[in-house]
Amino acid sequence: MKPNVHNFLIIGLTSEGKRFRPSDWAERLCGIMSQFGADHKMRYSPYVQPGPDENGAKTVRVDARLYDIEPLAYHFLLNFAKDNDLQLRFLEEESSISNGGERKNEKGSL
Repeated sequence: MKPNVHNFLIIGLTSEGKRFRPSDWAERLCGIMSQFGADHKMRYSPYVQPGPDENGAKTVRVDARLYDIEPLAYHFLLNFAKDNDLQLRFLEEESSISNGGERKNEKGSL
């Protein structure tokens, strides 16, 4: 039975409101889930991407579909946030993340 998984946002602020360091943590975290394309350029995963800044802090958006592909990666990202005392926001939206960082609905339109 599949557990209840959600899209979520990791916010680069601790539970006490302190900014998480290093300043490029979001790009580093997304980088470990990225791949190199045929053009030899790194591309973020469509499931783990830097999100919009929130209250001046960087964020990482995680698509729940990652769980279907690699549950360990999904849990790694959740545990990263918990281990570093980072704020998490679970998203109720049904939309997903595309390679361009824009959100699309299930039919593929913006």
